[in-house]
Amino acid sequence: MHDHSKSSPLKSYFAVWGALLLGTFLTYEAALIDLGRFNAAVALLIATTKALLVALFFMHLKNASEKLLKLVVASTIFFLILLLALSMFDYGTRSFS
Repeated sequence: MHDHSKSSPLKSYFAVWGALLLGTFLTYEAALIDLGRFNAAVALLIATTKALLVALFFMHLKNASEKLLKLVVASTIFFLILLLALSMFDYGTRSFS
């Protein structure tokens, strides 16, 4: 038998989709504003929030086991640090003359 007491995830999927559209719009609007050295930080903050929404809802990590969630968070932080380290190494070795 089917359990009809659970609500359809369709409503939450549309809410997350709307939030992702809003995040895309905010990214576009933030790109038009000169924030100086904070442009990249704002863009990364918006992108991280959007990635978190995708991971939690569309990859179903919201209801996942605690061990799986810890593994995903640890690997995400590792690759973020790797990306930032390689980017800073590239930036530090360029000559700006």
